[in-house]
Amino acid sequence: MEGLELIAFEIISSVGTARSCYIEAISEAKKGNYEKAEELIVEGEKVFIEGHDKHNELLQKEASGDNVVNLLILHAEDQLMSAEGFKIIAQEFIDVYRKINVK
Repeated sequence: MEGLELIAFEIISSVGTARSCYIEAISEAKKGNYEKAEELIVEGEKVFIEGHDKHNELLQKEASGDNVVNLLILHAEDQLMSAEGFKIIAQEFIDVYRKINVK
C-alpha cells in the first residue's frame, strides 16, 4: 500500500487511537481517576496530532493541484472530525465529574 491509501490509513489509525484514549479518559474520570484521565487526554492529543499532520499533507497536495478526494480519504476525514469531537466531549465530562465529586 502506498500513496493516498497509506496516508488515509495513517490518519484513520492515529485518530482512532486518539478517540479511544478520549473515551477511556471519560471512563477514568467517572471513577474519580482524574490524573489518569488527563494522561489519556495528553496521549490522545499526541496521536491525534500525527493524524492531523497527515491530513494537512493531503490538503497541501490538493492545493497544489493533485486530486486526492476518494471514499477512503472521506472516511479518514470523518474519523478525524469524530476524534476531535470526542476530545472536546471528554474534557467536558472530566470537568463535570470533578465538580460532581467535590466534597
